[in-house]
Amino acid sequence: MTKQQKRKQRKHKHYSLPEAGSSPGLVYIDPNALKPVIKLYKYSSNVYEVRELEHLDNIRQIIADKNFTFWVEIKGFNSPALFETLRQDIGVSKLVLEDITRTYHRPKFEEYEGYDFAVSRMLHFDENDDLDNVQVSFVLTDNTLFTLQEGYEDCLEPIRNRLRIGKGNIRVGGSSYLMYALMDVIIDRYFQILGKWGEDLDVIEDRLFEKPDRTVMYDTQMIKRNLIGIRRVLWPERDKLNDILRTDSPRITEQTKMYIKDAYDHCIQIIDIVESLKEISVTNMDMYLSIISNRMNEVMKVLTIMSSIFIPLTFIAGIYGMNFSREDPVTGKVLPLNMPELYEEHGYLYTMILMGVIAIVQIIFFWRKGWFK
Repeated sequence: MTKQQKRKQRKHKHYSLPEAGSSPGLVYIDPNALKPVIKLYKYSSNVYEVRELEHLDNIRQIIADKNFTFWVEIKGFNSPALFETLRQDIGVSKLVLEDITRTYHRPKFEEYEGYDFAVSRMLHFDENDDLDNVQVSFVLTDNTLFTLQEGYEDCLEPIRNRLRIGKGNIRVGGSSYLMYALMDVIIDRYFQILGKWGEDLDVIEDRLFEKPDRTVMYDTQMIKRNLIGIRRVLWPERDKLNDILRTDSPRITEQTKMYIKDAYDHCIQIIDIVESLKEISVTNMDMYLSIISNRMNEVMKVLTIMSSIFIPLTFIAGIYGMNFSREDPVTGKVLPLNMPELYEEHGYLYTMILMGVIAIVQIIFFWRKGWFK
């Protein structure tokens, strides 16, 4: 299967939108939703434990110990009971649960009584090298962070490694610092993706100078479309981080806000990179079209030269091809206005020499004009 055929079969992600006039706060469970996989991370400065939970029935009692920070990682939404537990035991609003299960929301940050809610968009490449845009929802309480996503794949392994090793502030910064760390690694992933696209655009530019073909246009257009998609994520991501910096929520510590400023700066840098890559992609498209146009002009110039050379030759051949005899074959009458050269002894030879001279003169003329360069 060629690369172009694979592109035609590109996977398109469809989000389930609520019906017009439906009641707000309805939890949506996709029929193809994955079975929930729940992991509980319990840690402090000198303690680190990980275990897998079958359900969240006792989660309120588990996270009641204020001496530890908890991270409840939930992947897969095929469990209405899970969301009911979040509503009853944690106090998560129905509107928030709807935002969690309707995975089309832009990045945002909202404050509620007893918890904060945030959304990030996690980007990664799937097995077909297509860009997958996954919603990651955060529910932040005093000592616990709940993360929820509909798929199993993620880019959060560096944070798990940091928790396991225990270096830095990751174990002592609290749940808000953990939320920052997860958001930061998601943002840093944007750098890697844009770096790959930058390298691809450099390769495409080299192909433009070496041997441009239509795949250059297809590949550039795909990168440009992805850049537009990531741009729709970055602007609300920047606004979300700014909202966190300006919030008065007691769950967001001043230490966390200091690190959020760094993530905010990274977001600004990524926006600048996206705009630069977008300009490069547009330039590559314009360059490709210019090269194709110039190539077409070269072809048209060759055809024009050939036509210009053969037009007078065709004119001469057309005149002598009319065969108007000088003498009437029936009566023998001489027709003085008809072709006197028609029965010349060397007429064919003289005509070919004349046509050759005309062609040579035209070639010399075009060469001196620079048309053959």
